[in-house]
Amino acid sequence: MDLIDVIVVGGGPAGLTAATYLRRFHRSCLVLDAGQSRVRWIPESNNCPGFPHGVSGPALLLRMQEQAASVDVPIEQARVDRIARDGEGFELSAGERRWRARRVILATGIVDRLPDEPWVAEAIACRAMRLCAVCDAYEATDLRIGVLGASDVVASHARFLRTYSRSVSVLPTDEGDGADAGRESREAGVRWLPAGGRLHFDGRRCIYTPPHGDPVEFDTVYPYLGCETIAGIAAAAGAELDAAGEVVVDADQQTRLPGLYAIGDVVSGLNQIAVAVGQAALAATHVHHRLPFVARA
Repeated sequence: MDLIDVIVVGGGPAGLTAATYLRRFHRSCLVLDAGQSRVRWIPESNNCPGFPHGVSGPALLLRMQEQAASVDVPIEQARVDRIARDGEGFELSAGERRWRARRVILATGIVDRLPDEPWVAEAIACRAMRLCAVCDAYEATDLRIGVLGASDVVASHARFLRTYSRSVSVLPTDEGDGADAGRESREAGVRWLPAGGRLHFDGRRCIYTPPHGDPVEFDTVYPYLGCETIAGIAAAAGAELDAAGEVVVDADQQTRLPGLYAIGDVVSGLNQIAVAVGQAALAATHVHHRLPFVARA
């Protein structure tokens, strides 16, 4: 196997930015992408720098792929399942496939847990369901907003959304009251509906039917049902995870395992495109300076 300077695991905004930087540093790199970037769900982002009229997630990915291609970034379809030390570098595997690299940048992001319903993709596409209040609650200003999830999780999110709309309701998946955060949300004017109801979609908006009482319509619903990551492969290699399951990194985005970096949603609690690309720039630049110096021939 050829020894590559850097393998970037993940082909979303963070991974593509890191790879573009590395190729512009004249470093050999390879992006291994499973094709599951969270960005693909975004119908239109209006807080992504440089797009005053908004940009869809797929369109943004396409532009970033074109930019990476302009400096000959190779991208291979692969779902990495193992990262291990190999001398002073790393060996990565995806099933029977193997690669070797001096450094690795993990940019695998997260996968949102969504309601187990066949209409979810359609609801997200028409904005009847939204995934990130920091990203797009401005567009939901004064709409009827529902917040779906466990009581101890959604209370603070619902209170945050009250700064955007007077009509915010919690759709709890359990019988809890949200403790102190729940009390604060109620004091802020958030309505708590009975737990155990069913969420429907009529083609235009979501409707919550509680176990007793009338159905309630919402212009948009934010589900907070948790997420899945593959941060475990970083932990298995020797990186540290925090209590939330996110990879712990230093100021240069390096894990406690020298040479293994992590960027984007797999690291940050503030899951934003702008944060991800900033972390990518930091990591790629630090990697470049730590790799062997190569003078231009």
